[in-house]
Amino acid sequence: MTATLPETELESHFERTIERDQRIEPRDWAPEGYRKTMVRQIAQHAHSEIIGMQPEGNWITRAPSLRRKAILLAKVQDEAGHGLYLYSAAETLGVDRADLTEKLISGRQKYSSIFNYPTLTFADVGVIGWLVDGAAICNQVPLCRSSYGPYARAMVRICKEESFHQRQGYELLMTMMRGTGQQREMVQEAVDRWWWPSLMMFGPPDADSPNTAQSMAWKVKRHTNDELRQRFVDMSVPQAEALGVTFPDPDLAWNADRGHYDFGAVDWAEFKNVLQGNGPCNAQRIARRRRAHDEGAWVREAAAAHAAKNQEATA
Repeated sequence: MTATLPETELESHFERTIERDQRIEPRDWAPEGYRKTMVRQIAQHAHSEIIGMQPEGNWITRAPSLRRKAILLAKVQDEAGHGLYLYSAAETLGVDRADLTEKLISGRQKYSSIFNYPTLTFADVGVIGWLVDGAAICNQVPLCRSSYGPYARAMVRICKEESFHQRQGYELLMTMMRGTGQQREMVQEAVDRWWWPSLMMFGPPDADSPNTAQSMAWKVKRHTNDELRQRFVDMSVPQAEALGVTFPDPDLAWNADRGHYDFGAVDWAEFKNVLQGNGPCNAQRIARRRRAHDEGAWVREAAAAHAAKNQEATA
């Protein structure tokens, strides 16, 4: 659909494409609001993958065995790949990857609040795999059917790898829970710290979410924040029982009438405080990302020079 048609016809075609559950592709016309929404969401997702390398990367040199070190290296490498897929998807919308990175390190674009919490013990590596990646899977599997084609296709591979990460994390925790009493205490303490931040990963309550309604209408999202949060709780409780840990929520209980677990109130004041840059590790995470970006300038310059040389030789 070319942009030479009247905008009303282009908009009608866009709406029919959405209604038919078909995908919007990079060359298709789309409202400016749709493009801005997709840039915001994909960039935030990409930033989260890149920043998300840091909490677990902290433990690569301190992993308790060569096997655990290799697993953790592979996982962190996967997260880097996810970020690159997603930056590529964002570039199909006409934005520049370097500009997105600049917005991240200058604080003008956000990333998931979960990555502003510290990893205090090796049990945190397992809990991140189980709960954080589990929450990501709940959030991201529906995005494989997102209305924007490049994003949806990128999510297929990402979700497969995230599912493997979750199983890896759960296996680590199972191993620790079969270990010493100190190891079991370490796992429970990590669960206590990560449970509530994991629930915050789905975003604010639907009533306070400024973007959910429009994203649902455009089929960028398929479920609301609260629906996804409930799905995650329902999935996690039986897993916790099998693992032998409890969640730090006295209100957590099965509700037979609803067919779901009831759970306590999330501290949304903490969520907002972390998003505003005041979390335990916000400053550290951004400072490290900025340093890595600055120290990698010579690599980018060398790659650009090599590409230019090849292009000149071909010409």
